Amino acid sequence: MNVTATIATVDALDPIVATDHHAKLGRKRDFTRDPEILEAALDVLAETGYDGMTIDMVAKRAKAGKATIYRRWPSKAELIIDAVACMRKNNLPAAELPDTGTLRGDLVALIKPHSIEEGDRKFQIMAGVLAMISQAPELAEAANVAIIQPRAHANVLLMQRAIDRGEISADCDIQTLALVTPAMIAHRILILRKPINREFLLSLVDGVLLPAVGLARP
Repeated sequence: MNVTATIATVDALDPIVATDHHAKLGRKRDFTRDPEILEAALDVLAETGYDGMTIDMVAKRAKAGKATIYRRWPSKAELIIDAVACMRKNNLPAAELPDTGTLRGDLVALIKPHSIEEGDRKFQIMAGVLAMISQAPELAEAANVAIIQPRAHANVLLMQRAIDRGEISADCDIQTLALVTPAMIAHRILILRKPINREFLLSLVDGVLLPAVGLARP
């Protein structure tokens, strides 16, 4: 019996073996386009919200086949979970945080046009995420890690520097205070439905955070 005939016989006798055999012979999946697809998914989510988002929209934005997306992510929820988790790669490394010599200077230095746009986009994504948390509770943690924690962590590092140089008291609860600005930004975007701008962020620094750590307003 030749090889082809042998394979045909095995296929006929054992469908599981047949499926495995043909899968191995099939073309390997190409994961190189994953970053583009995940970024497209975030863009669409930010623009349309979760309910309005479709895989067709993501495929069109990423210039990818819908079948390609479904092979990698069987559901819209799974696609969003992966996309939100991948947002962490864009977080600012601690070594690149500004160091101006004052807490206000450091906090203000974080307020750049690009960072404002990116921050606004992140919270728009979070708005879309909230619509599906009841369906995929694990997304709440993914959103917290990707959107809230990076800014809170940066605040902690900047305030700890201020403590180390004697600018603010070591008694300051910097872990709690670090969450104040991300929480107020989230409230503005998710509840008030207002955009984030430089004036608003400066008002948080000068009117909320600095007084909270015992520093006078400029």
